[in-house]
Amino acid sequence: MTGSRGERFPYALLGTWGLTRLVLLLFVFKVFVFPGPDVTSDVSVIYQGWYEILRTGAFPLDDVTWQYPPAASLAILSPALLPFLDYPSAFFVLAFLADLMVFGLLQYAGLRPGKTLRGAWVWAIGVPLLGPTVYARYDLMVTALAVAALFAGARHPRVMGTLAGFGALVKVWPVLLLVGAVKRRAWAAAAVTAGGIAVLFGLAMPGAFSFLTFQRNRGTEVESLGSLVFHVARHFGWNGQVLLNYGSVEFLGPGVDVVSTAALVLSAVAFGWLLLWRLCARHLRSHTLADAAFVAVLMFTATSRVISPQYMVWLVGIGAVCLCFRGSRMTLPVGLVLSACFVTVLEFPLWFSHIVSSDSLGITLLFLRNGLLVIAALLAALELWRSTVSDPAPTLPAQAARTKETLRSS
Repeated sequence: MTGSRGERFPYALLGTWGLTRLVLLLFVFKVFVFPGPDVTSDVSVIYQGWYEILRTGAFPLDDVTWQYPPAASLAILSPALLPFLDYPSAFFVLAFLADLMVFGLLQYAGLRPGKTLRGAWVWAIGVPLLGPTVYARYDLMVTALAVAALFAGARHPRVMGTLAGFGALVKVWPVLLLVGAVKRRAWAAAAVTAGGIAVLFGLAMPGAFSFLTFQRNRGTEVESLGSLVFHVARHFGWNGQVLLNYGSVEFLGPGVDVVSTAALVLSAVAFGWLLLWRLCARHLRSHTLADAAFVAVLMFTATSRVISPQYMVWLVGIGAVCLCFRGSRMTLPVGLVLSACFVTVLEFPLWFSHIVSSDSLGITLLFLRNGLLVIAALLAALELWRSTVSDPAPTLPAQAARTKETLRSS
């Protein structure tokens, strides 16, 4: 069966997405039990506990695990849209719908002229590689906002800016989508949206920005790039601790502050490189907006002092948008991210006990996952620089034809 322009209907793509999502739903609804710790407890215990407080018009200020911008409350409150379901079930259904929305956008874009279905395939395969954790966190909803913003960017910069600004007040990182935006309307819309939402929350709900203090007091999470220092140091007498701290398992003890500061310095270096790229970029193409966003988010994820498993879905979503464009050079970095997703589900939740104990298997998994992210970030940055700074701008077909005609006549 073919479409209106002669494309074959993507039965294999739809089948892959449908089958893998059915399996994910069976896991989160506990028809099947996924090995390792119960990843759904965050929804049934933490999120639902926040929900009970947020619905009274206040933030959970006594809970140091609340480390999110104020608009994150909307994601936590969203299961109220399905009052006929209990809280966890409603949350899982909404996560599934966000997944479906992203898949629909990628498939629709992939069937348009000049695009490809590679991005839809990346999403179809990449999300289930993370296991049921992806449906048990609200990061998938934020990723849906980010994907919609990137697709809106070319023709509707104000819409992109609005979505990015709103996303930044949900989980901060969507502000990085604007790195490659060339139109001031996108930045202005983002600033107005973020500023307006911040003022509304600040006036309506006390403690809207308490999350900044909680974030500042965190240690080094055991899955981050910097944590490898302490995983190895434990075998040479390091006398620190591994504790549940601020909602995640972190290293606490001698040298942790130094490593956490080093992570911030690496993030600052990444920001400096992005600023330099933005000043030097001359040859901006249709896929540059998505490519730049992918590089930015990848850099800040790899250098962060916290790399939670659900963060990987950000990279899968933005990488999928990149590969919707035939001209994008991010194929290899996106492939490395997909490989890192597979390693991620091995280290959490499957063999998380090995990570906590810093044994040889745990250290190997972290070296592999974080190494893949670092290599992907370096390669993606190199390709972005080459395609926008080093390489000459491609000659348009009409210009090429006129040039040939001129040469013939001369």
